[in-house]
Amino acid sequence: MRTLLNIIWVVFGGFWLWLEYMFFGIIACLLIVTIPAGIASFRIASYALWPFGREVVEMPHAGVMSGLSNVIWFLVAGIWLAIGHITTAAAQAVTIVGIPLAVANLKMIPVTCFPFGKQIVPGRGII
Repeated sequence: MRTLLNIIWVVFGGFWLWLEYMFFGIIACLLIVTIPAGIASFRIASYALWPFGREVVEMPHAGVMSGLSNVIWFLVAGIWLAIGHITTAAAQAVTIVGIPLAVANLKMIPVTCFPFGKQIVPGRGII
């Protein structure tokens, strides 16, 4: 079931979301100071391309720098990526088949806005 949902996801929006994350990751890697943001963007890009069967968990020992990095990320890239998720979710929710995809898209918004201090791990459930 996960593989089928992931294939449908890639065809109906996942590829474009992956491109957005890759774009922001490449832009972030242009400066040495923002390389951690680029790495975070690439990490989320793999999750945005193949999300079903994985989940996001909080890292309990994330420090103050993660919080500061999250604020900067949100202002520079997070808000734009979240708008992309909302737009894609609205388009996916038009059909019955797209509703689970839209729900998964909306579940990605917290990690999109604040990626530092979070880790993507294999999930226990289907979605």
